[in-house]
Amino acid sequence: MTAPVIVLSAVGAPPDAERIARALVEERVAACVNIVPGITSIYRWKGTVEQEPELMLVIKTIGERVELLKARLLELHPYELPEVVVIPIVGGHGAYLAWLEEQVRPLS
Repeated sequence: MTAPVIVLSAVGAPPDAERIARALVEERVAACVNIVPGITSIYRWKGTVEQEPELMLVIKTIGERVELLKARLLELHPYELPEVVVIPIVGGHGAYLAWLEEQVRPLS
């Protein structure tokens, strides 16, 4: 099994979150995308501290699909500078992790 990972990316509007999540799963670069509403991001942007409501995309994939996922995420994301953070999954339920890997394999 290729190492599973979680990719995080925040987005500002529910329609954008749903559009991105659906595309990543349909294109088999993500097995699952959780859309977590109700977060508040405080960050510095172009010299000013900003505060905005956002949704967090919690994207599950495998390491060998990360570059393709990142490329699609950057194409689909409405932000000038999208967040793309990759976190390795170091353990978990074996059957779930096997399912995750199966979902991102290209169809033969």
